[in-house]
Parts: sequence; structure tokens; C-alpha cells
Amino acid sequence: MTDFSIKLGSPEKQHTGCVVVGVYETGVLSAAADLLDRLSNGFIRTVVARGDLDGKAGTSLMLHAVPHTVCDRVLLVGLGKQDEFNDKNYRKALTAAAEALSKTPTREAVSTLAELPVPARSLGWKMETAAWHSLDARYQFRAHKTKPDESNLSKLDKLAFAVSQQADVAEAEIGLMQGLAIGRGMALAKDLGNAPSNVCTPSYLADTARSIAQQYGTQVEVLEREDMAALGMHSLLSVAKGSIEPPKLIVLTYTGASAGQKPVVLVGKGVTFDSGGISLKPGEGMDEMKYDMCGAASVLGTFQAVAEMKLPLNLIALVPTVENMPAGNASKPGDIVTSLSGQTIEILNTDAEGRLILCDALTYAERFEPAAVVDVATLTGACIIALGHQGSGLFSNQDPLAEALLAAGKDSGDRAWQLPLWEEYQEQLKSNFADMANIGGRPAGSITAACFLSRFTKAYAWAHLDIAGVAWKSGKEKGATGRPVPLLTRFLQNRAQADAAD
Repeated sequence: MTDFSIKLGSPEKQHTGCVVVGVYETGVLSAAADLLDRLSNGFIRTVVARGDLDGKAGTSLMLHAVPHTVCDRVLLVGLGKQDEFNDKNYRKALTAAAEALSKTPTREAVSTLAELPVPARSLGWKMETAAWHSLDARYQFRAHKTKPDESNLSKLDKLAFAVSQQADVAEAEIGLMQGLAIGRGMALAKDLGNAPSNVCTPSYLADTARSIAQQYGTQVEVLEREDMAALGMHSLLSVAKGSIEPPKLIVLTYTGASAGQKPVVLVGKGVTFDSGGISLKPGEGMDEMKYDMCGAASVLGTFQAVAEMKLPLNLIALVPTVENMPAGNASKPGDIVTSLSGQTIEILNTDAEGRLILCDALTYAERFEPAAVVDVATLTGACIIALGHQGSGLFSNQDPLAEALLAAGKDSGDRAWQLPLWEEYQEQLKSNFADMANIGGRPAGSITAACFLSRFTKAYAWAHLDIAGVAWKSGKEKGATGRPVPLLTRFLQNRAQADAAD
């Protein structure tokens, strides 16, 4: 595990295994790279001029034994064009540096990248971003490998981020602490997502919540099947009927502000495996349905990050978690269930199960008199068709809440895009036999799913994030991404700052 710290001093004075500096396209050196270049009598400029590094964003080149320097190596990282350097290229540089360092035997390094001039970004923001990107780039899931590939293991024990002014140290340390909290929250979300479904069950998620509560001194309650039945959560329970795994409703409570401050409630979809139920999914790629609890994973990761940061706000995490399996007692297409809200639902497709567990959790959220509720779910394949794998789909019944989430996505680089909730789409959910159907047909599938949820959120400000396209990757890079922990955490950081300013 790498130890992260802030280090005061100029790059040419760093006695370390590697110093990381930036190089722009056309051979322009960052301030730190220029200092090392002058110390080495133009060595770095000579290397760059030969074409070994073109300076494009995300490229890198490791130099050894740079003349007259006191470090063992100098890592040059491409920054792109100097007049176009922005948040995106800064993040690319951070990731490139982390990946390059992980491939070397060096055990300690000093990075100067957080001192790069990123337009309209503070040192605290740059340090926070550097910290969580560095953790994210080093993440590996090896829990079930008996012989891990040692060639992929980073040997880096210490990574320091350099600042040149004593007056900047305090801001840098706060940014580093917050960034590490985000990175560890993402790692938790990825660990939960990557765990196989025979390990990560609803009970496992409940145990994880208990561990978070114990570690950070928060409150936790886990509602069992009998508790939910007594409340009338028959929509949620209808999804769990076909599985031997007992469903859970996890309630985590963090109190960082006065008891009179209304909490923000995060609701995470926790379907630990989604076979589709009686509406069985195709066999190809079904193994990836272990990721159908990534909404829950991201909510737990965000909750942990907030507790670690000790943000001055009140937060509640609700995680409805079930397994969706086919069995003789499973829900069938055409069944009608009564939700906690009292509204009846005709289940036309048992593979549209996420909204069936979320709707009861969203109704349950009313009891907390929330300032805002945000649900997070790998809800629809239609969202992948609409937005691909770049951004989360965002829906909301309140424009200021949507704008705050969009701004948080832009700040963190974990972006979202707002889609409409026009009343006309509600027509697609009509049922001849119940108050509503659980699907609205193929057209606008992600929108009608959000419309379904909106029927249970009229009592408060609500937003829905459909993360089906961003929660995990397939193919060679298969694995959970930890998104949208950065977006959610930034949203809560901004909210805490705004509350403190009032």
C-alpha cells in the first residue's frame, strides 16, 4: 500500500527514486521540468527535441541518471498543448504518471503535477484530484487469485506531491486527505462490484455496511424480510421471491451537522445478481449481472468517503438489496403487487426489477424528511444506447438539484447528462389492470424507467442517476469503475460548503 504525503521543496532538491514533471506539446517544459533541465545543462530539452516524447496528453517517458540531479529517475509526462491545458488533460497526466510509476522498480517518487496551472482550479482541487486518480490507477482486484501476477504489482511505497510554498501546505494537505477518501470510497465500490455474486450477496452488503458504521462511528440498521413485509414493501419483496438469498434494506446514518439540518438521502440499487427472473436474460454476458449492485456499491463508497472526510452535513444511505432469480415461487409476468406507497404495479417484465426495489426504498425515504434524495442504479440498457459509456443519465423533478449534480460531474470529471421527464412519457406506463406497469415499451426506455420512479418521489426534491453505461467495463479491462463516487462526493462537498456559508 502506497503512503501519500505533501512535500515542501523544489524538484531539483528531491532525493528520491523518481521526480515527475510535465512537458507540453512543441517541447515547452513545465516550470518544474525547466528547473531540472537547467540543472542538467539542457538534457531534458535535448531528449524532447529528439522526438522521444511528443508531449501529447497522457504520454510519458522515463529518464534515468539525468545529469546533476539528485533523483534516480525523471518521469516526463505529456500535457498536450499549453494554451489548451485543462481539467481533462490534467487528469490524463495524473493517470499516465501513476501507470508509468507502477511499471518501474522505484519505491518512492515525488510528483510536481499538482502545481501545474489548471485554469480556474485551486491547489486544493488539484491535490484532491491527483490523490484519487493516483489511487484509482493503482487499483487491482486480487481477492480470488491464488497466484497474483507479480509483474502487475506496483512497488511504489511512497508518493509525495510537491508544493513550493510553505503557505500552500495546509490547503494541499486538506485536498490530499479528501482525495484519498474519494479514492478509498471508489476502491470499496470496485471491490464490491468485482466480487462474485456467490460472495457479494445481500447479506454481504449488510455486513459491509456494519463494518463501515463500526469503523467511522455511524449508525446502521438492517431491515429483514419480515420487517419489510410488515411495512408493506411488497414490490421490493416480489423481486426476492425466487432466491434463497434473503433480501435486506440497509439504512446507514451519518450525522455531521446539527440534528435540525435535513439530511441528503442516497438510494443505491443493490441487485447482487440479476438473472432476469422468469424473463430470463440471454446466457451470453450474464456473468456481468453481478454488477447490477453497482448503485449500492457507489452509495456505500460515497458514504464511507463522507464519513472519512467528516463533512459537516447529515447523510443517509438506503440500500435495497436482493437477488433476482427464477424459481417456482418467483414473480411472473402479469403479476400485480402493491408497493409501500399503496400504488399497484403490474409486472410485465421481471427483468425490470431494479425499479421495483427502488420504488419502495424511495417511499421509505420520506420518513427522513430529506432535503434531497438521489437514487443511483444500473437501471436500463437503454441508457447505454443513449449515452454510451461516457456519462450517467440524469433525471430530476427539481432543476436546482439537477444543476448541482451536473456541476459536480463537471468538477470531478465523472460527468452526467440530463434527460427529460416530460409528462407525455408517463402515458407509456399505463396498465389495464393496475395503477401502472413496470415497463413502458422499447421507446425511451431509460426515460420511462425514470418516470416510473418519479411516481414515488412527489414528496421531496429527487434526482435519479442511471449508471448502466459507466459502472463497469467489459472486455480486456473488465471490472467495476467506482463511478459515480467522485460525482456524488463532489456534490456533497459542494452542498456542505454552501450550507456552511449560509
